[in-house]
Amino acid sequence: MEPIWLRSARMPQFAPLRSDLKTDVLIIGGGIAGILCAWKLKQAGVDYALVEADRISSGTTKGTTAKITSQHGLIYHKLIREFGVEQARLYLEANQSALEEYRALCRDMDCDFVEKDAFVYSRDNRQKLERELAALERLGFAAGLVEEVPLPFPTVGAVRFERQAQFHPLKFIAALAKGLRIFEHTKVLELSPGRAVTHGGIISAENIIVAGHFPILNKHGGYFLKLYQHRTYMLALKNAPDVRGMYLDEDKKGLTFRNEGDLLLLGGGSHRTGRQGGGWRELARLAGQWYPAARETARWAAQDCMSLDSVPYVGPYSGRTSGLYVASGFNKWGITSSMAAAGLLTDLVLKRDNPYEALFSPSRRILRPQLALNGLEAVLGLLTPTVPRCPHMGCALKYNAAEHSWDCPCHGSRFDESGALIDNPASDDKKRI
Repeated sequence: MEPIWLRSARMPQFAPLRSDLKTDVLIIGGGIAGILCAWKLKQAGVDYALVEADRISSGTTKGTTAKITSQHGLIYHKLIREFGVEQARLYLEANQSALEEYRALCRDMDCDFVEKDAFVYSRDNRQKLERELAALERLGFAAGLVEEVPLPFPTVGAVRFERQAQFHPLKFIAALAKGLRIFEHTKVLELSPGRAVTHGGIISAENIIVAGHFPILNKHGGYFLKLYQHRTYMLALKNAPDVRGMYLDEDKKGLTFRNEGDLLLLGGGSHRTGRQGGGWRELARLAGQWYPAARETARWAAQDCMSLDSVPYVGPYSGRTSGLYVASGFNKWGITSSMAAAGLLTDLVLKRDNPYEALFSPSRRILRPQLALNGLEAVLGLLTPTVPRCPHMGCALKYNAAEHSWDCPCHGSRFDESGALIDNPASDDKKRI
């Protein structure tokens, strides 16, 4: 159950930390967000270090579908309604700028960068597509509405963003990481402003960026309420057609399609972590129905942090943690969002103005319907009188038969069948189930 990216990327290796360290900026987390932060800080001449508990890109990044796009579902109508036209325009600008940064960086990299149009389709709601197109017109963005798409079922059309892109994420990171100051197999055990304790030594830093998927400090920022986690499943199919673009259903339980070389990547079967969903079984059934000549060559799953309002949390960790910053809640769009986050965090560290600071602020309003749902899940998890329980905050774990894991429906921690930690926010991988 390994992502296809692991088959063809030669990742650099880095030694663990073996002594105390002092640096201007510490980055925690070696996924694409952390690596981009390190690269940008190095370009700016800042003294930095990055620590990763395992290997770089061994977490969420390796499971990405690797779309580089500012089309994040039918989001712009929602952003105008929730934040206003100017903030929605900033979100679009931030992600389009990220796309252009990737385009420039990838010119000199062997990372399979290919321009592709991106589409959000609907199977039964044309009005949603027209409403999104009207929102994009208000933002001055030239999107289009297409009537037919090369998918194996009827649709009522799709919103198209031209000249978006896809790439090989691990080849990109392998090229970018060379020469960076990285310590692998260096887990942060304790964290406070200006100080991180690891197995290899104590790190002192004026600024600390927490970019390790789910924020690890519970007592600041309220991220255990502001975030929940979601799993999505992927199949790689041989002898399947070229769909000539990147496609996403506007329905959250719908499917995603894109090609990678001679493979068709089919994604879906998604659900909140710790709950039930269609998973690989649903995808395999649909693949057999639509592409009977196709052969499955790989399957994997990805886990994403979801924010309350579909906008990531990037900026100061909280109002009471000076010098501590966070990047999380990328809502399944971590490729473009990570580039935007790295630029913002670099500017914050260097005390420079950034037009996206207020938009992505982790301290923005949290009174959203999703907050109540997250709170309800936490209460139900705490009151469920079963074991095993998650060491993060004590919620009852649910068995995931498809992946042979114990998953937490409250905050998304996952453990293998012996109890070893797979996914955070839990940090204790010693408890056995």
